Amino acid sequence: MHNFILRLWYQNSRFHPITCLLLPFAAIFWLIIYIRRICYKIDIKKVTHFSVPVIVVGNITVGGTGKTPLVIRLAVLWQSKSYKVGVVSRGYGVKPIHEPMVVRRDSDVSSVGDEAMVMVNRIDAPIVVCCSRTKAIDKLIHDFQCDVIISDDGLQHYAMARDIEIVVVDAKRQFGNGFLLPAGPLREPISRLRSVDVVVDHGIDMCLQSDDSFYAVSDSKQRKDVKQFQGQIIHAITGIGNPERFFQQLRAWGLTIIEHVFPDHYLLTFEDIDVGENENVVMTEKDAVKCRSFADNRHWFIKVYAVLDSTIEQQLCDQLARISSK
Repeated sequence: MHNFILRLWYQNSRFHPITCLLLPFAAIFWLIIYIRRICYKIDIKKVTHFSVPVIVVGNITVGGTGKTPLVIRLAVLWQSKSYKVGVVSRGYGVKPIHEPMVVRRDSDVSSVGDEAMVMVNRIDAPIVVCCSRTKAIDKLIHDFQCDVIISDDGLQHYAMARDIEIVVVDAKRQFGNGFLLPAGPLREPISRLRSVDVVVDHGIDMCLQSDDSFYAVSDSKQRKDVKQFQGQIIHAITGIGNPERFFQQLRAWGLTIIEHVFPDHYLLTFEDIDVGENENVVMTEKDAVKCRSFADNRHWFIKVYAVLDSTIEQQLCDQLARISSK
């Protein structure tokens, strides 16, 4: 069903019969979005403001566009500029977290979410997950004295005031058929991009690079060069928003792969990755954090790093400096 929906949104004609049936619901969704934004603009619904700059890294489509790698890159960048960075996340793919929870390297991924676990393994900054991003931000300010907050997603969380909005767009898939949910992949109309500060085209302004290594899921200190896996059949297993990007990377390394696709944020089990004795499995880092407790020497993952256009990096640094000096 998941793959069928993606094909409907991104590959089929704009006016597939099922899409046409869903258009009235997309119109209702647009009306809800419009009324909701108006309520925040005229103070019917409360917007919480904060004493430190808040930067949102989000998107207007459903599915993976590369937000989390960009959050990691920005956190590292601004830490190098002596900012005390904190990160908030909703904790996707898990039960609602109603009170702020600090993510640690030994946190249960089923409690805090896969994206939060990836970030805590990659950046030396406090990360808090909560359904209420405003509560999470308050905790980062009061408990960790953070002077910059990055929100991983949350573009549509209008109860949270923000100083900079960054939207990541997949340069290849763009906006699919251009329709709002459920007829298309859009969370908000494309016109929303006119009001954000920076639009990052993933594939043009930003790319994801790897170090050409496979890391052991059970112990990330163990690594092998991808060349050692050439000539073998590798099972590529993933539950991310845009699995094709992952598969393309593996093929670019000259690997022969068998694809196994699960829904985004799917909580993998040992049975899912137990594909056969002596057969190697590779997955993304986001999948690996869910398998660490039961993986064995057949299971590997790749790390990717966001490389952002230097002009955009400088623009964001300048903008943050202006806001922080007020």
